[in-house]
Amino acid sequence: MAHGPTYRVPFRRRREGKTDYRLRKKLVMSRKPRLVVRKSLKYLYLQLIEARVNGDIVLVQANTKELAKYGWKGGTGNIPAAYLAGLLLGKRALSKGIKNAILDIGRYPATKGNRLFAALKGALDAGMEIPHGEEILPDEERIKGVHIAKYAMLLQKENPSKYQAHFSNYLRMNLPPEKIVEHFEEVKNRILNEAI
Repeated sequence: MAHGPTYRVPFRRRREGKTDYRLRKKLVMSRKPRLVVRKSLKYLYLQLIEARVNGDIVLVQANTKELAKYGWKGGTGNIPAAYLAGLLLGKRALSKGIKNAILDIGRYPATKGNRLFAALKGALDAGMEIPHGEEILPDEERIKGVHIAKYAMLLQKENPSKYQAHFSNYLRMNLPPEKIVEHFEEVKNRILNEAI
């Protein structure tokens, strides 16, 4: 560690690698709400946050746990669930008159087509305006869960015991993983048609 009379200790969140203060300053100075997307292994959390002098204020929020209210039986940590949560947040934001935002993914790497950008795609499809590059968004097949259905069909033919173990949560909820695309469309329509 450096020492001497002029050494200044960095902020604690910078030392821990949790906050990039230069990026945060740019986001705050834009004077637009931030679409903050954070993830855990099981869930995805989305918030529209406005920076104020006395602290940040959450304007709208949604997470993948809430999708059960709309009939979602699939996993809550995958790309289709992230898209649906983004769609839900976008619809709530528009109902409160918030149309513009800036994406804030924090210190996560910006990997093409990941869950964070699936949530962004959901908010965009709801009607929000968020600056982005089209190449970073996941394609429609992955958003609908076609990759999950294909893998389930392959696994069911080749290794039924592994199929039962791997998709046990889907089967417990009476959702065959091969039918996830149809189920996704049902839940999407329910979110779009329900008054928030």
